[in-house]
Amino acid sequence: MRALLLPVKDLRNAKQRLVGILTPEERLSLAHAMLTDTLTAMRNVKRADKIFVVTNYEPAMQAARKNGWDILSEDRQISESVSVDDASHRIEALGFTAVLRIPLDLPLIQSRDIDELLAVECSAPAMVIVPSRDGTGTNAILRTPPTLFPSHFGPGSFAKHCVEADAAHAQIHHRRNPRLEMDVDDESDLRALLQNDLARTHTGAFLANAGIDQRLAATQQSARTASQP
Repeated sequence: MRALLLPVKDLRNAKQRLVGILTPEERLSLAHAMLTDTLTAMRNVKRADKIFVVTNYEPAMQAARKNGWDILSEDRQISESVSVDDASHRIEALGFTAVLRIPLDLPLIQSRDIDELLAVECSAPAMVIVPSRDGTGTNAILRTPPTLFPSHFGPGSFAKHCVEADAAHAQIHHRRNPRLEMDVDDESDLRALLQNDLARTHTGAFLANAGIDQRLAATQQSARTASQP
């Protein structure tokens, strides 16, 4: 059996690398919009035997209850790696043979992207991994078994996870998917996101309604003007 796992931290302090670009209220709204887009994709996933949300953030718990997903509640959050590893142990104890972790901030994600990863045929031990846009982070990871090796989410996580999988003598399946690779951590990510068709996303609606797309465009034009002799 394969499970889908979504870790959700307290979004009130999310997207700190966008400080100076977005106000605290805008960072919170952006994080919620991206979470909504991810949740929308999860609702139509067909290949997950069960969906789990690991969190102590009440809005995420409410969304999980509304969709009939299992909540793995946390007393406190130390890091995403700790949350995912603890959840993976709990899920494995329930009899699941693989866990696919996806992050909450993938505004372009579609249900078929998740199903394609869950459909990858691989016998244990094995890992399916999708990098971030710059190739250094881990935007999706499926481990068979769920506790194959510890998580190292953060800078350089893609290489760290590949080293761990190799040490565990696991099959390593790399997958590239521009929608799964498009997360938003800093200004360059936000600018890259705005180059995509966001018409049907909650994230796009927020960025347009808040005027953030126009603000970034104006800032970029000002920088170009200032650099001209």
